[in-house]
Amino acid sequence: MKTTMKHREKQDKPEACSMQSADEQRLALVNKGKRLSPFYAIFIGILGYLSLGVSSCEQLVQVPMSETEVAMGLREALTVGITNAVLNTSKEDGFFGNSAIKIPFPPDAAGAMQFMENSALLRPLLHEFVKKLNRAAEGAAESARPIFADAIRNMSITDAWNILRGGNNAATNFLRSQTYDQLYAAFRPEILASLNEVGAQRVWSELTGRYNTIAAFTPNLTRVNTDLAHYATTKALDGLFTMVAQEEQKIRQDPVARVTELLRRVFARQ
Repeated sequence: MKTTMKHREKQDKPEACSMQSADEQRLALVNKGKRLSPFYAIFIGILGYLSLGVSSCEQLVQVPMSETEVAMGLREALTVGITNAVLNTSKEDGFFGNSAIKIPFPPDAAGAMQFMENSALLRPLLHEFVKKLNRAAEGAAESARPIFADAIRNMSITDAWNILRGGNNAATNFLRSQTYDQLYAAFRPEILASLNEVGAQRVWSELTGRYNTIAAFTPNLTRVNTDLAHYATTKALDGLFTMVAQEEQKIRQDPVARVTELLRRVFARQ
């Protein structure tokens, strides 16, 4: 009778969440495995490591987050995104070696480009010009960092919630709306200086000068007067925000890209 009552009490007693640490739980699994065959010991050990993070009591309870924590998490996410975007665009071949953001020959001068492509004399200058154009963008990219950082610091809690609950490009769109004019003002002189430094402006003047001389005496050829600094600046900013958007996608979609505990908690709620 006593045995039956003890058995019933054991059945009626609810099973509490284990208070063991992760290491203690892993050790228990390994010890259990030792009493089985070597194969099952290894299997249980691996299974334990993979499942503990999912099955532990802490993971089963969603800890509420304050608005301040959400804002902090979004600031972290944006900081990670802009840091990687600036690093990837400011390095050598950051633009020139990336087909997604490589700056092409100005489309306004498409006729000139086609003419130069067909000229053995001008073709090498054309290819060198495109390379130098991208080098100018790479040289200016670093100037975006403090402007982005300032926008992130001034982000409100409302902004943070809108970004978290917004579309896949919500963070990128926020940064673009808050920083584009400042970035343009910062990039243009940098681009212009870089164009002069890498020789792109000189090559452009030589290219367009030769082309315009020919165009003046050739029917159906239009003289080129493209604002090279404006063109390069807008294309550089387009490329920069393309890279920011790629970083945002990684953080939203790939848990591995959430490099801090706060990022993991915040983006688990989206």
